Amino acid sequence: MNKQAGMNSTEKKAAITLSSVFALRMLGLFMLLPVFSLAGQNLNGYTPALIGLAIGAYGLTQAIFQIPFGWLSDKYGRKPIIIGGLILFALGSVVAAMSDHIYGVIAGRLLQGCGAIASAIMALAADLSRDEQRTKIMASIGMSIGAAFALAMIFGPGLTSWLGLKGVFWAIAVLAVLAMLVIYFLTPTPEGQFIQRDAIASSHQFIDIFKDGQLMRLNFGIFTLHFLLTAFFVAFPTRLANLGIDLAQHSWVYLATMVGAVIVMLPMIIVAEKKRQHARVMLLGVVLIAVVQFVFGMYQFSIGLVVLAMVIYFAGFNLLEALLPSMISRIAPLSGKGTALGVYSTCQFLGAFLGGPIAGLIMQYYGMDGIYLLGSALAMVWAVWLLGLKNPPAVSAYTLTMPDVSSDAFPSLIAEIKAIEGVSEAVALPEAGAVYLKVDKKQLDPKSLEKYSRR
Repeated sequence: MNKQAGMNSTEKKAAITLSSVFALRMLGLFMLLPVFSLAGQNLNGYTPALIGLAIGAYGLTQAIFQIPFGWLSDKYGRKPIIIGGLILFALGSVVAAMSDHIYGVIAGRLLQGCGAIASAIMALAADLSRDEQRTKIMASIGMSIGAAFALAMIFGPGLTSWLGLKGVFWAIAVLAVLAMLVIYFLTPTPEGQFIQRDAIASSHQFIDIFKDGQLMRLNFGIFTLHFLLTAFFVAFPTRLANLGIDLAQHSWVYLATMVGAVIVMLPMIIVAEKKRQHARVMLLGVVLIAVVQFVFGMYQFSIGLVVLAMVIYFAGFNLLEALLPSMISRIAPLSGKGTALGVYSTCQFLGAFLGGPIAGLIMQYYGMDGIYLLGSALAMVWAVWLLGLKNPPAVSAYTLTMPDVSSDAFPSLIAEIKAIEGVSEAVALPEAGAVYLKVDKKQLDPKSLEKYSRR
């Protein structure tokens, strides 16, 4: 079995550069969330419904193109597709920056979303890493997204007060160009490219994924989580403004919120992982979100209580944002992990898209309180469905690298390996000369796999 040695120089470079590309892109998208419902009121043609559509529009095209971009990267190469997606993202930012009308901004947001490069980046990370080091690179990318979200909440309001909405869109375009330069000049080019089953969706596996009740609970969860997030920010900046807080000062509210949320969230993450109580901890996170939304919809508070409620809300949000993809990776079958993640990402962006316009319509006709009460009701529906979620099995992912084994020999090897006590799943990837495993460490004797790793 492969030793868990440290990352080599190529893997370290891949981790740093691909994480930075993800962070630059997501920073640009997230910076608009805490400011657009206020700053967008100066656009010609403004209505609350159209503001909501503009906030969520990028999610529609992200959902449409997420899986196809992965397939295109298999056919035409990772880097060209990633750079092409970043060009679309930059062009969309420029279109929005040059628009004085809300419809022009919506068009720009739709074009931004066309650059759906997440699966292509994940596949490039897989191309550039040994199987036993891949989890570390994926984890660094995940952490970069979380950091980008926190920074965007803090810096978005101040940047908007300084540069205006147009300036923010120009800044987003600059971030996209920086990401292109990182990919072109700094990210290593893989020596070979394989069909990455753990990153790219397979068209033959969708039915199996949709039939899996556990996976669909998680897909509904990520849909709902991002629906609620987008809807929340259609209303919440106006709530701060009604409390007499200038847009430039919103940054301090989000800074206090993000710091407090991390402090509250970490013990829950530890309990979920150490006690293997993922389902219960996730249920707690959903209930926290539902309660805060309900309270916001029914009562008005001073800024101190608003910040406290926001800490609770984002503790729940960050908890779920961390646990949901982890659960998908653990529950999804090895042969269908890329498909499961593709469906998951599509659901995520569909939620982000629908949350904006639906919240905008509700705000236009029923006011802010209606958005919060809808969010609370939807979160409670999610909580009820979560009651059937099982904790993930206590298994770990391992990889056996077998570069000298012929393709014809893999079927018999898989049969042998599956018969070993502690091996719950084994999938061959002949083109990469590897076998992916899920094993129970408590039952597995490591020596039982050593003879296969020497082949």
